[in-house]
Amino acid sequence: MAGMSRCGPLLWVTGIVFLLLGLALAAGGGWLLALGGSAYYLLAGLGVAATGGLLLAARREALWLYALVVLGSTLWALAEVRLDGWQLLCRLDAWFALGLWLLLPFVHRRLGGEGGPAAQLRGGRWVLGGALLLSLVVGAVGLSRHPHDRPGEVAAASMAAAGTAVSPLTAADDWTAYGHTGYGDRYAPAKQITPDNVGRLQLAWTFHTGDLKGPGDPQEIANEVTPLKANGMLYLCTPHSVVIALDPDTGKERWRFDPKINRDARHYQHMICRGVAYHDSGAYAAAAAAGQLPAAPASSVPAATPKGAVAAESIRFDSCPRRIFAPTADATIVALNADNGQPCADFGDRGVIGLNQNQPMTRRGFLNPTSPPLATQHVLIVSASVIDNDSTREPSGVIRGYDIESGRLLWNWDASNPDDTAPLPAGQTYVHNSPNSWSVSSADEKLGLAYIPMGNETPDMWGGRRNPQGERFNSAIVALEIATGRPRWVYQTVHHDLWDMDIGGQPSLVDLDTAHGKVPALIASTKRGDVYVLDRRNGSLIVPAPERPVPQGAAAGDRTSPTQPFSALSFEPAALRERDMWGTNPFDQLACRIMFRRLRYDGPFTPPSEQGSLIYPGNMGVFDWGGLAIDPVRQVAVLNPSYMAFVSRLYPRGKAEAKGGTGGEQGLQPMTGTPFAVDLHPLLSPLGIPCQAPPWGYLAALDLKTMRRAWMHPNGTIRDQAPLGIPLPLGVPSMGGPVVTGGGVVFLGGTLDSYLRAYDLRNGKKLWQARLPAGGQATPMSYVSGRSGRQYVVVMAGGHGSLGTKMGDSLVAYALPAPPPARPGQAPAQAAPLNAAAPR
Repeated sequence: MAGMSRCGPLLWVTGIVFLLLGLALAAGGGWLLALGGSAYYLLAGLGVAATGGLLLAARREALWLYALVVLGSTLWALAEVRLDGWQLLCRLDAWFALGLWLLLPFVHRRLGGEGGPAAQLRGGRWVLGGALLLSLVVGAVGLSRHPHDRPGEVAAASMAAAGTAVSPLTAADDWTAYGHTGYGDRYAPAKQITPDNVGRLQLAWTFHTGDLKGPGDPQEIANEVTPLKANGMLYLCTPHSVVIALDPDTGKERWRFDPKINRDARHYQHMICRGVAYHDSGAYAAAAAAGQLPAAPASSVPAATPKGAVAAESIRFDSCPRRIFAPTADATIVALNADNGQPCADFGDRGVIGLNQNQPMTRRGFLNPTSPPLATQHVLIVSASVIDNDSTREPSGVIRGYDIESGRLLWNWDASNPDDTAPLPAGQTYVHNSPNSWSVSSADEKLGLAYIPMGNETPDMWGGRRNPQGERFNSAIVALEIATGRPRWVYQTVHHDLWDMDIGGQPSLVDLDTAHGKVPALIASTKRGDVYVLDRRNGSLIVPAPERPVPQGAAAGDRTSPTQPFSALSFEPAALRERDMWGTNPFDQLACRIMFRRLRYDGPFTPPSEQGSLIYPGNMGVFDWGGLAIDPVRQVAVLNPSYMAFVSRLYPRGKAEAKGGTGGEQGLQPMTGTPFAVDLHPLLSPLGIPCQAPPWGYLAALDLKTMRRAWMHPNGTIRDQAPLGIPLPLGVPSMGGPVVTGGGVVFLGGTLDSYLRAYDLRNGKKLWQARLPAGGQATPMSYVSGRSGRQYVVVMAGGHGSLGTKMGDSLVAYALPAPPPARPGQAPAQAAPLNAAAPR
């Protein structure tokens, strides 16, 4: 107490705080040093603790010593990260704040020491003030720079390219498939909205589906739907599989169909519907008559009815000439009359086909078609997701083709029994756990091929007992003949995948302009960050992807591939280093550095381990189901890469037990039937923020003529994650993909901060943004109303449970201001016309 009376209570408390903070930092720093990490935290901790001791002794040397801590920290930070502002901030912010506190007169006024002149105290204040000023200047300069921004422009010749690229089945003002057309390019030809006028966009209407998260729903309930615009209506589905048709000008409901799925969702891993499929028999008949499509199913086999296929029936569609095909969470596909929402009685069992038929396991929730089926001229191609990492006795990932009119099964392609596509007879079952396709497929009906993005044989993180037949189709793009279901070619992007690096995005089809003329290409984004460019006729590489050696040392009973393909066109991040660990302050960052040093990390493809392996990019992926958007006229692709590190730790049986069938993709997963359970979680600091430094999300463009990046900018803010809603522009992850328009504008709404934004395709500059009522983790779409002639941009704002964004039920539409009503005797104002569109 005598010491406290000598220095005063405020200085005494300050000294205690410095002493405790310093000792804690030194202890953690010693641990980090023992793990082979930086010595800075030990030295800085000792300096801060010694400052605390001097404060308790009321000695003026405390200011001089702390000035040395601040100066040393500033120089060390510059050596580690140079002038990277957000990296500097977490290294210097706490020391700067504590230094300011020491400079307050009512804090340091009792400092002096025995017999020391006041001038020495003033000198200490000046030295500490100078060190803090240097730290402030360094931080301010760093924050003013943008080291992760990569400016550039799409070539002027590309931006000026003329022409159109519209499917013979899709009018220029419609959006008739999940990715606009079966090509999956997410390109809207409409040109009313341009970089010059997009700033005038305003809210046109909002529709509330009324489908909100209910009791017992899984954590991953999400509104990921991209609506369709066809037949003079908008069509969408909700997380609980309700199908709704709207007026495209007003957002008013036209009809609604509720399949009344079993809402007891305790065993569902996902409660998601990304969209529905549309089929117009009249449009197909017209295209076939015009020679734009084959009149009969295309096949590489010249027989009338090849082995393994059933001849498609003549297309009559007496009761439902225009159909909506909707997936439901209880493993069915429902066919609805697009005009009125009534089930098509002549399809399947009164409008329904069940996907559990011939499945080896039919427990509710384990088979769930979260994405729309692929509707082609004669065949409806259906796939589904299965629960990840539950067991080795799960449903098959079989992909099936049904007659588009009757719903009769034509073929089935089971990747673990790939050569026999004939429908299974009653009593036989598909192969447990064969690789599935949970995302959206694409089709080139002139070639007669469907392009399937394949998932991984679950369990994902240990593959010692996988089916050798199915193994070659894991994490691959497979071209199936639409008529027979037979595989024409396969390209595997990850060999023996132990990281859940499957292909989440829909493959996008585009005819590339090359020196040798047009080349029919397929472009696939992957969770790894690699972008694969293939000739869609035969699967050959257009952009090289050489095999390279990768880390070895799989868990007991498993193996790793000695090499993996690495595309020359890639957004794969650089390998993480200790200095890349982040946090809100030095203590948070120290915790992340210790976690980093304790994990196994040998760069990309570090195998899962009992030690715990750092997986970067994590299984959320650089690119997930949002895929990419392609402007086929300008030959530009737009992508939204995200970067989040995950941890994969294996637990031998007996050390950790997880209950199966509980849903969720993070946390402890049982992997029953293997020697291990697995714990999957993002690499987060003790405060729940990413351990790796920002940016965590970007928007980027690729010039498809040169196969090089045109520009890449950090995208999004932490407004909805930061205290007080501070919109720091760190660049955040996004879930959902972009859309590009004929007017040269890109739209993206998937960021964590609940905005829909518009960008200039030429240079990526943000032109406009609108606050959404909930998380916009869905891909937008755009269309032109046939009645009003206005171009609309529509996005679902319903939130994402796993990402923690605000939940809701709003479908939101934006448009330029409507033309003023015509005066008496005056012709009505017309919306800007679309260029005439020719079939591609």
